[in-house]
Amino acid sequence: MSQVTVKSWGNSQGIRLSKEIMDKMKLKVSDTLDVEISADAIILRKAFRHRSFEERMTEYNNKISACDFDWGEPVGRELL
Repeated sequence: MSQVTVKSWGNSQGIRLSKEIMDKMKLKVSDTLDVEISADAIILRKAFRHRSFEERMTEYNNKISACDFDWGEPVGRELL
């Protein structure tokens, strides 16, 4: 378990996360976190973010085609 200190940040207060935590959670500067308060705990979770088309394409080495997908046998009057 890590510890952080609440510090003044302008008219607000904030905490700083170590590089180790940022790396472990795969966080980047400006990422959004969801905050939940539960009894005496503050829970930070990485907020859901839709990935861009480009980010999704990298999962497929930028090679994907509708022709590569098995759509099954025709059941009507589909056109290819």
